[in-house]
Amino acid sequence: MNFLDMILTPFRYVVSWILWAFHELFTFIGMDPNSGWTWTLSIIFLVLLIRTALIPVFVKQIKAQRAMQALQPDLRKLQAKYKGKKDQLSQQAMIAEQRALFKKHKTNPMSSCLPMLIQMPFFFALFRVLNSTSQAIDKEEGIGKLSLDNIHSFDASSIFGARLSETFLGTINSDGPINGAVIVVAIVMILAMTASQFITQKQIMSKNMTKEALEGPFMQQQKIMLYILPLVFGIGGINFPIGVLIYWTATNVWTLGQQYYVIRKNPTPGSAAERELNERRAAKGLPPMGQKKEDADAAAEAIVEAPKVQRVQPQRKNRKKK
Repeated sequence: MNFLDMILTPFRYVVSWILWAFHELFTFIGMDPNSGWTWTLSIIFLVLLIRTALIPVFVKQIKAQRAMQALQPDLRKLQAKYKGKKDQLSQQAMIAEQRALFKKHKTNPMSSCLPMLIQMPFFFALFRVLNSTSQAIDKEEGIGKLSLDNIHSFDASSIFGARLSETFLGTINSDGPINGAVIVVAIVMILAMTASQFITQKQIMSKNMTKEALEGPFMQQQKIMLYILPLVFGIGGINFPIGVLIYWTATNVWTLGQQYYVIRKNPTPGSAAERELNERRAAKGLPPMGQKKEDADAAAEAIVEAPKVQRVQPQRKNRKKK
C-alpha cells in the first residue's frame, strides 16, 4: 500500500458506508437495486450529506473572503511602499508585513479554498472506489462496506446506456466496439461540471466583491481560479468514471445554489449584490442591510423635522458724510 492509499483508506471506508446505506435505503423503498438510477441517487445523496456537514466550513470561507476583501486597500499600500524594491531584504520585509496583515484580519489567501481542500479526499476516495470495481471483481472481494454483490451491481448498472463505472478515455481506448452512450454522457457531464464551476466563480467576482477587491492583487488569484480550475477538471474528467462525474457535478450545483443564496441574502458590504439587495429592500419599505428599521425611521424623521434656519442678511451701515 502506497502513501496515498494509506491516507485515503479511512475516506474510502466512509464513502463506501454512505453509498451502501443510501443504496439500501432506496432499495428498501422499492427501487431496483441493480438500476443505475438507484446508484446515481446514492451518489447524489452522498454529496448532499457531505456538503451539509461542510456548511460550518463554508461559513468560515465566506468570512475569510470578506476579510481578504477588507484588507485590499492595505495590501495596495504595502505594494506601493515596496514598489521597485527587488532586493532580498525588501522582499522579506514585504512578506513579513503581509503575514502580519493577514494575522491582524484573521485570514489568509488559502481560506477561500478550504471547502474544496476538505472535499478532495472524499472525491479521490470515491474515485478509487468506483475506479477499482473491475479489480475487486477479479479478486472476488468487496470494497469497504460494499460487498462483492454490490460491486457487481454497480459495475453493471447504467444510465442512458452508459455504465457508471466506465470512463470517456477508457471507452475510446478499448479494444472492443466503442459505446457511444458513454462518450455522450461523459461529455455532457464534463460540460455541466466545468460550466457550473465557472459560473460559481464568476458569480462571486461580478456580484459579491467590492470595488477595492476588484482592483486589488486578490483579483488576480480569482481570475486564475476562474479559468484554471474548470480547465483542470474538464481535462481530468475524461478519465473520471461516470459515477465520479455525477458526484462532482452535483457538488458544483450545490455550491452554485448555496453561493447564490448567500450573495442574494447576505452579500459583501460595498458590493454590487449589496446595492441590489438594498434596492429590493427599499422597494418593500425596509431599511438598508445592517440597519434597524427604528434607526432608519428616526434618521428620516430627523431630516424631515430639521428646522430651517433663515439666513440673516447683514444690515447696511450708513457711511458718515464727509
